[in-house]
Amino acid sequence: MNNKPATSEADTIPQISLSKSLIPVVILILILAYNVIFVYNGKDDDPLAGANQFALLIGAAVAGIVGIINKTSYKGILEYVAKNIKSTASAIMILLLVGALAGTWLLGGIIPAMVYYGLQVLHPSIFLVACVIICSLISISTGSSWTTSATVGIALIGIAEVLGISTGMTAGAILSGAYFGDKLSPMSDTTNLAPAMAGTDLFTHIRYMTYTTVPSITITIIVFLIIGFNLDVEQIGDQSKILNDIKASFDVTPWLFVVPLVVIAMIVKRTPPLVALLVGSLLGAVAALVFQPDLVVMVADSTAFTFKSAYKGIMNAITVDITIPTENKYLIDLFSASGMSGMLGTIWLIICAMVFGGVMEAIGALAAISRALLNLFHTTFGLFASTVASCLALNATASDQYLAIVVPGKMFSKAYREKGLAPENLSRALEDSGTVTSVLIPYNTCGAYHSGVLGVSVAEYFVYAIFNYISPFMTLTFAAFNIKIRQLKDATS
Repeated sequence: MNNKPATSEADTIPQISLSKSLIPVVILILILAYNVIFVYNGKDDDPLAGANQFALLIGAAVAGIVGIINKTSYKGILEYVAKNIKSTASAIMILLLVGALAGTWLLGGIIPAMVYYGLQVLHPSIFLVACVIICSLISISTGSSWTTSATVGIALIGIAEVLGISTGMTAGAILSGAYFGDKLSPMSDTTNLAPAMAGTDLFTHIRYMTYTTVPSITITIIVFLIIGFNLDVEQIGDQSKILNDIKASFDVTPWLFVVPLVVIAMIVKRTPPLVALLVGSLLGAVAALVFQPDLVVMVADSTAFTFKSAYKGIMNAITVDITIPTENKYLIDLFSASGMSGMLGTIWLIICAMVFGGVMEAIGALAAISRALLNLFHTTFGLFASTVASCLALNATASDQYLAIVVPGKMFSKAYREKGLAPENLSRALEDSGTVTSVLIPYNTCGAYHSGVLGVSVAEYFVYAIFNYISPFMTLTFAAFNIKIRQLKDATS
């Protein structure tokens, strides 16, 4: 009897050269660059409507051909692709529920109520800083940048549109705060994953991460203060008219805030995000039935409030495009939602990105790129630089922040020990470069998610996601000047 354990085709990955590993990456970059620069070039066409998704599939096909020539089995490649797509199941479900939540929260008057009261409190000059601080607090409490975007993030984008403030700036402020809180929250999955990969404990990791994270968020707040006080806000006329138009369309009451508070409380209590978002969507539907019955009837294209019209109105809000009529041009975008159907383009992008990342992992290209970066430098600073470069490369090639933490974490842990560096150095570098930069890649799961939820393209918010691109430079600065670089002997003494 043969007791040898069964192995899948994906268990063995042939060695591949760096030059071969880079072929699909270069081709993908060229196609994406052509799409953005020459085809769309700032026009009204949506660069994520399909061309970039297909570019990812072309890159995956090229990677597959390279792998098969290099003796990687076709079956093994498919196994990795299937594993990658399977890993996004939760993200896809979250996106669908975010679409449902946005629809019921509009129909229930929750988002308009947030905007209504927010307009009376948030002055344009401090609005961007307020976005950073509010999202930081929510994200620290929930441990999730995704939940932060899907709740207060949507409302803040709505306020920005009404105030005439750039949604790109606003999204950058939202994401800066959301990822600051995500990094420092003990409830965050990446905050737990990074120390696990590096070999340190959670709270040592969080304490050590504050050294680079606090200066980064301080710089971010200062920059947004400067921007805010020099903001040339579009003249939107009498703000009281906007407030009156919101009240004319919705029954605005502070009771509507019960729904988002319940959702945030559930996340804080470690309720799975899928459950919290489902409950939030259903509570939004209840709010619509209780506070906005006339709008439910209108969305159902009916004339009377009956069980059938109520059911149809709620289902329309959850699944498809709905629009609340208004003659105020500043409220048109705020008064529309796309439901679950509005998330399908983002889901399509994530699936294509996972196909590319899965093929690249299957043929050994991701490991080859990380090995090359590991061997590029031999000093302590070089080791940190290699870690940062590897995380950035993995975010761009694997299209997933978890792989951008796991792969470099596994490959660099031995090198840090050999340099006599405590593991929290590595865990901090992984978070400073792997976690926060994922949102800067349009086809990364994080970039696709936040762009889809906030309705702002990565290109629009990239420059303003200040915290996200300062963080890797901050960790490199600390390494270059040997600031807070903990030695193993210090960690064990």
